[in-house]
Amino acid sequence: MKITLVLGASLKPERYSNMAIQMLREYNHDVKAVGLRKGAVADVTIETGTPLYDDIDTITLYLNPTRQEAYFEYIVTLNPKRIIFNPGTENELFFKILDRYAIEYEVACTLTLLRTGQY
Repeated sequence: MKITLVLGASLKPERYSNMAIQMLREYNHDVKAVGLRKGAVADVTIETGTPLYDDIDTITLYLNPTRQEAYFEYIVTLNPKRIIFNPGTENELFFKILDRYAIEYEVACTLTLLRTGQY
């Protein structure tokens, strides 16, 4: 079972992280979500803080580079197979850290990847 973690999840329907959760579920992906406020999107519960999960395959990021810094260690601890840096989240400093830990990453849009069958 491949699990995707949406980091920077929002309860607001107009936010891309919210759309990503909904679309990932439409495409039958298992989803975990972490955001600033607890709640639910589709059938996915949004947690706060840094909950530990097993078997995270992909983390799709919806945090700007400044906000990412607080999560560097958390993300590395989760040891995902890949991280998707959605538009506006690109972060050269974080790329170097991920290279050190041999964690794959790509700069792409999760919604586009899903729609084009490349996810």
